[in-house]
Amino acid sequence: MAQYYLSKGHQVSGSDLVASEITDLLKKKGVEIFIGNSAENIKQDLDLVVYSPAVKKDNPELLQTTNYKLQTKSYPEALGDLTKEYYTIAIAGAHGKSTTTAMIGLVLTAAGLDPTVIVGTKLKEFSAQGGPASGWGSNFRAGNSKYLVIEACEYDSSFLNYSPKIIVVTNVDKEHLDYFKTFANVKKAFKNFILRLPLDGYLVFSDDKYIPKIAKPKFKAFRYSAKQKEFSKVKKILQVPGKHNVLNALAALKVAKLLGVLEKTALKSLSEFKGTWRRFEERQVQILNFTPRGTGKFQIVIDYAHHPSEILATLKAAREKYKTEKIWCIFQPHQHQRTYYLFNDFVKTFRKVPIDQIIITDIYDVAGRETKTINNEVSSEKLVKKINRKNVSYLPMENLEKYIKENIKNGQVLIIMGAGDIYKLADKF
Repeated sequence: MAQYYLSKGHQVSGSDLVASEITDLLKKKGVEIFIGNSAENIKQDLDLVVYSPAVKKDNPELLQTTNYKLQTKSYPEALGDLTKEYYTIAIAGAHGKSTTTAMIGLVLTAAGLDPTVIVGTKLKEFSAQGGPASGWGSNFRAGNSKYLVIEACEYDSSFLNYSPKIIVVTNVDKEHLDYFKTFANVKKAFKNFILRLPLDGYLVFSDDKYIPKIAKPKFKAFRYSAKQKEFSKVKKILQVPGKHNVLNALAALKVAKLLGVLEKTALKSLSEFKGTWRRFEERQVQILNFTPRGTGKFQIVIDYAHHPSEILATLKAAREKYKTEKIWCIFQPHQHQRTYYLFNDFVKTFRKVPIDQIIITDIYDVAGRETKTINNEVSSEKLVKKINRKNVSYLPMENLEKYIKENIKNGQVLIIMGAGDIYKLADKF
């Protein structure tokens, strides 16, 4: 959103609790960045203040907006306003939103439809305009057409603010239970989102077992699945591994068809898709002081998976790609509440994943979304104990780099997994 307003010629400033690649990117684009939340960051002449749903009501900056009587909107409200100005394609689902949004954005771009795209991760294909040197581009594309492609998150029922013409639902799963409390509430939210489609709208959905049960739409609905004839064709051309990514691509193919894009144009774009930041992001690394064995090379895969279903899909894809290599996985659980609500699902997943060695490190705390009661009830040590497998162990974050350097061997694969700051470990090698 910051990049969108910037592209329209507005002066933009913003704050975050910690610096990151995203804040660095925004700073280089001309956004005034403040690290830390402080009332002084809010100026009296601001026309609009946009805040994350994770920001608490007693946040000093939010309180200052009240003192100054400034116009404020949550991120979903501000994005919702934009969706009314465009022909909006909104991609929702517990898993696969970012990749599917990226694929659709790139396919429409390749077809000359010049969409504006707002996605939850960075793409190499989207120019960073002076962004970080990691090679990744931006999570935003400024277009000049009527089309807007957005990632529509269900957390805090955010997607109920949007007014799309096309909705894609990749799947429905037990996610964000810290907010929804029950799976029934998750399904109800998705039903209400789907019902936001106008009568001339389109629903594109996967063969997820829950979706047909939660909405019986009056509008046109199109289903995609692993059983359709295009599945094998798409699987052959995709560079990103895993059945889940083939399904994501089939969703993009269906949207492209609805908008009149030629199949050959869509398939060519999908075949060139190199993935997104922290979604099965592959790096080959070399350790010069590979104690005690001298120089060694191994493959690192950085992945954002943090829900049991995502973890299983990603690790299956890894085994499919690296058939004979020994695979290590370091997983950082994301948020105490998620770990608490999905504890048994995590246990089941890690008992059956086809990975040689699994290390679970400390849980990543999410600011504004944790409670002391739950924090005391769940831990990575308790999770490892319950999993009770010889190849699954706990290791604190500060010991990971040394342990890997001393134990990983030449030619092996290391998967660094989680939605927190665990990805920074890859830069140590």
